[in-house]
Amino acid sequence: MTASGYSSKSDVAYAELRGRILDGRIEAGSALKQYVLADELSISITPLREAIRRLSGEGLVVLDAHRNARVAAMDPVEARELVEARRALESEAAGLAATRRTDEDVERMREALRHLLPVTREWGEPALVAHREVHRAIYTASHSSVLVHLLDDLWDKSDRYRRAGLQVPPDGEARARDFEEHGRLVDLVVERDSEGAAALMRSHVDRSVAATAIADGVDEEASGT
Repeated sequence: MTASGYSSKSDVAYAELRGRILDGRIEAGSALKQYVLADELSISITPLREAIRRLSGEGLVVLDAHRNARVAAMDPVEARELVEARRALESEAAGLAATRRTDEDVERMREALRHLLPVTREWGEPALVAHREVHRAIYTASHSSVLVHLLDDLWDKSDRYRRAGLQVPPDGEARARDFEEHGRLVDLVVERDSEGAAALMRSHVDRSVAATAIADGVDEEASGT
């Protein structure tokens, strides 16, 4: 196998496993059956193990001395740090978006809003996906490749906690406010109100589904699965 072929197979395995972990198809705390996974992905065990080592470096997988691998349990400290980082970076991105947005950015944000759903257990996964698309349309309008890359990664790593937040008993008023705030965030960016967009994004993140999960201890409960 060539070096490029090896890299390609490892990259494919990495992307697939990372996706399964982050979207909950492979649950927190569960063992990774490496030979079964290699067979499913039609690759040998060597590139699979390289992918698992990369995931271990990101903190998503725990390895022991015998090469056994397990999906990392959800950690309330990590959850809190992810929300803190999002608050800082996404508010900055929203402020920049208000000064840098283009007509194409505005159309992208408006289109994302048209597909938005309330983030509740009733709407589940489609709502989470639509919610993320609105936020991405806003922070992409910052035209800061560094911020976009960092926020993409933060959102990826927050997905497990966001799904845990769906298990929190619903607060209809809070979810309605969350839904409506997305429209106001887009309006502030369109109006080029940098300070207003940044301030609303900070408070919006503080009331996010992931933040709700931390407050209600869902993430701690999930860490024991």
